[in-house]
This record gives sequence, structure tokens and C-alpha cells, in this order.
Amino acid sequence: MDLNTLKKRWIVEESKEFKGWDFSYLEGRWEDEELPWDYEKIVCQHLKKDNKLLDMGTGGGELLLSLQHPHINTSVTEAWEPNLKLCKETLEPLGVTVRQVFSDNKLPFDDNTFDIIINRHEDYDANEVKRTLKADGIFITQQVGGKNNNELSRFLIPGFKSDVLDFELSKEVNRFKELDFTILYENEYFPYVKFFDIGALVYFAKIIVWEFPGFSVERCFNQLCELEWKIKKNGYLETLEHRFIIAARNNK
Repeated sequence: MDLNTLKKRWIVEESKEFKGWDFSYLEGRWEDEELPWDYEKIVCQHLKKDNKLLDMGTGGGELLLSLQHPHINTSVTEAWEPNLKLCKETLEPLGVTVRQVFSDNKLPFDDNTFDIIINRHEDYDANEVKRTLKADGIFITQQVGGKNNNELSRFLIPGFKSDVLDFELSKEVNRFKELDFTILYENEYFPYVKFFDIGALVYFAKIIVWEFPGFSVERCFNQLCELEWKIKKNGYLETLEHRFIIAARNNK
């Protein structure tokens, strides 16, 4: 396939619409290694029907709805306007409280509101988590660590430097211990992700703007062509992600 045809094909991928936090469009075009823990299972181990639940950065509410928690006892936050609109269309009519957030250090809820706060891949302020949790309340978060896709980011975006390289399990565990939380569970892992075509990578990189700032097919075309050659040679392109999880009880 000639380069012009490749570019046109990748630009189509770049223009695809993305809603919620749903990557089903890439099914069969990438493979991500399973984590050694099950975030949803850990949440369900601690979540009781009468708990007041907050899901921070719920996206489109996909994971939240799978928990089947009573909607009247459920609140969510979301910052990104397209996802906020989606939440208001899908979650609010069910009775879920939907709140927009503008800053991690100011959650729009009173002190001691929640029995459990969950957070998957969303920023947080540990002090605000503590403030809004009840005594003995549980915080469960799975995070994208600071080394996520770092080599791939540096390859595609020359001069890229992550501002969060030191965002890792040990430092966050210490942060919560200093705030008088008891750590119930902790783990960290570096899973692989394999892309089987560059169009899938283009779709992904255009969405994850904080790891690939300024990415476009036009700007990164030469790098994409190099990666296309690697896929032809190896059958896939591999990158390493960075994940960690913390479950902690608020001792107040």
C-alpha cells in the first residue's frame, strides 16, 4: 500500500467519534494484558446495597451500571463536557445524582457524605476524598501510573516529557497513610498492549491527549510509517502501560 493511501486511511481513523469511555471500536485490533487483580470484583467485595456510593470520573457510566447499585444511593462526577452530557442523558433519568467537577480539590458534596468512593483512572485529591468519606468509609482507586506508554509517547511526540513520572503506588500509599487511612489492598503492574494495525494506534493516540499532546497523522506521519514497518515485520506493535490499585479505609 502506498504512503498516500495509508495517510488517508489513518486520517479517517483520526476523525472517528469517541463517546463515554468505550474502546469497543478497537475490538480485534488490539490486545491488552489482563491485570493480576479485578477492579470490579474488589469494588463489589466492599459495596453494600445501602451504601452511599460516589463514582469519580464515571465516563459514560458503563462500569457504574454494571455494579447494579441502587440508583438512589449513587452519585457520579464527570468533568469532560461530552461525557457529562451523556451522563445527564443516561444516568440522571435513572435517579443517579450527576455533578460536574471543575477541580480535583473541590468535590461538590458535603463532608461525610459517602460510605464508599470508587475511582478508575480519574484524578483525585486525597484530602477531598477524606473529607467526603464517612468514618470507616472505603476509597478504591485504580490508576494509570506515570510511566504509562512513556516510550511510545516519546517516540511519537519528540521532546515529550511526562509531568507525572513519579506517580506510582508507593508514593500514593504513603500519602493515604499520612492521612490516617488503613491500606486494605495494594498492587502495581506494567501490562503490555499490542496494536495490530496503525489505524488502531491513531484512534487511541488521538483520544489520550495527555500522553500524546499535539498528536495528529499529519504531524506524526513519519513516526507512524516507522511503526507500520514494525507491525509488518513483527505482526504487532507493543507498548507497556502502568497500573496500580489501592483500597483504603478512612479512619477519620
